[in-house]
Amino acid sequence: MINIKLQSRFDKKYSNNFPLILKESIVNLEENFIEGRLFSLSNSKGKFIGYGYFGKQNKGVGWILSFDKKQKINDTFFHNKINLAIDKRSDFFKNKSTNAFRLLNGEGDGIGGLTIDYFDGYLLINWYSKGIYSFKNIIFKFLNKKDFIKGIYQKKRFVLGGKCIQEDSFGCGKPVDFPIIIKENGVNFAINLNDGAMVGLFLDQREVRKSLMKRYSNHKNVLNTFSYTGAFSVCAAIGKSQKTTSIDLAKRSFPKTKEQFEINNITLENNEIIVEDVFNYFKFARRKEIKFDTIILDPPSFAQFKKKRFVASKDYKKLLIEAISIIKRNGVIIASTNSSLLEMRTFKLFVKEAFYDSKYDYKIIEEYSLPTDFPSLKEFPESNYLKILFIRVGNIQ
Repeated sequence: MINIKLQSRFDKKYSNNFPLILKESIVNLEENFIEGRLFSLSNSKGKFIGYGYFGKQNKGVGWILSFDKKQKINDTFFHNKINLAIDKRSDFFKNKSTNAFRLLNGEGDGIGGLTIDYFDGYLLINWYSKGIYSFKNIIFKFLNKKDFIKGIYQKKRFVLGGKCIQEDSFGCGKPVDFPIIIKENGVNFAINLNDGAMVGLFLDQREVRKSLMKRYSNHKNVLNTFSYTGAFSVCAAIGKSQKTTSIDLAKRSFPKTKEQFEINNITLENNEIIVEDVFNYFKFARRKEIKFDTIILDPPSFAQFKKKRFVASKDYKKLLIEAISIIKRNGVIIASTNSSLLEMRTFKLFVKEAFYDSKYDYKIIEEYSLPTDFPSLKEFPESNYLKILFIRVGNIQ
């Protein structure tokens, strides 16, 4: 293990248990950097800060694994962290209506750069750098001993921007024919762990989908924008919606969304799937005077199509204004963002400005952040990335 030192201007930041190693924070980084290399970090005056590893990803160049000087970073360390994460999810294993959840959530569970998702006995490991991937054998060997695991799949997200290296994702254990059908709050979802970066469902939105299904769907006309595989639409339909409309630009969204309806024995008679640019659809709906009771806004943090560009941290207000233009009075907008660059305070400001510009009153009736299986660190606010607001549309001002 090598010793590395902080630039003096970062001493205070890391003394407060900030876990991410920023490129500019380390003295002589280039001569010390090797993927997966363990290090001991001290401040500019030589005082111990923590132990960590080097791993280049879009967030930084490594993670601190422990701030305890007595802690050894070895096989036992990784085994204990994973065991602790599993123990914390004991209630999820007992839940008969939900069998998909996050088993280990990166720095929130003490291993930055690594996530493990559980899908009815199958694991999906996301490695976010070559550095953390160098510990693969340690982690696989340990997980293989767990009798509740049928098989392990993995995705390597080594390149800048978190994109996935395209290859067979099977890791070890017993391979399975995809899709597998999992349950979430009693709803079926088709999951594919070996088809690109995404699997068909964002697990961190579980409680939001439940709320939509239980409280904002019954006899409602529901619009699901940036619909991906239509998970929100399926939940709305099961919640007895009058109609759902799913809009996504990706052509594969149609067959994927159709599949999710079919495995829940729901026809497409009152569930429309449209492959279209969301902003183009807003124009169409205004022209045809189509109004909705519930609108879900769950855009990617960044998207680009031809000459159009959407950045959530800058453009979310415009999206809200579009939704307000086709929402019924007393309707509900479910506004969601996973942008770590957009704080809740700024997000609420966007909402305030959008309704002011649209000349409507509003009330925030529910708020959500990450569920319990996605723990975050108060010392690292970026880890608590998810922000959801349920907004009731009021009267014209």
